[in-house]
Amino acid sequence: MSDIETLLPAKIVATARRVIEANRKAGLRIAAAESCTGGLVGAALTEIPGSSDVFETSFITYSNDAKRDILGVHQDLLATFGAVSPAVAWAMAVGALEHSGADVAVSITGVAGPGGGSEKKPVGTVVFSKARRGDDPENVVADQKQFADNGRGGVRAQATLWALELLMPDARVDELP
Repeated sequence: MSDIETLLPAKIVATARRVIEANRKAGLRIAAAESCTGGLVGAALTEIPGSSDVFETSFITYSNDAKRDILGVHQDLLATFGAVSPAVAWAMAVGALEHSGADVAVSITGVAGPGGGSEKKPVGTVVFSKARRGDDPENVVADQKQFADNGRGGVRAQATLWALELLMPDARVDELP
């Protein structure tokens, strides 16, 4: 039987390593609030030995009830805008900070497919947000991306990479390409 070094694609692990090293150097603790990625961001970060001094937690809030009960996302936001929306991503990121000791949190909510998409929110629609402790919650920015519908795994991998990039200390949701 051979040892498995990592369960995740090399590109995701390499990005997670950069995130851990950069946040360690900046003295920041990080967290994630994950929906469509189902814990892949947390899994990627914990692939890195010694990540526990940087990575605080990942909230896997796949259902609307979990978003509401665990992160404090208001039912009105979910009912009005839907789970895949900038308003809900914003509330998830803010909630992740409120419910952790992290300095920075990202959130991810989207439609990974193959079903569940609509004309307004097709498969591959993913919304991200990033919040920093001490910043005015009104300044938290959320941004919607449309990834290629290259299968459920492909959408989730693209979203995981994007979220990891957002966890770089100087990354801003509204400034990533």
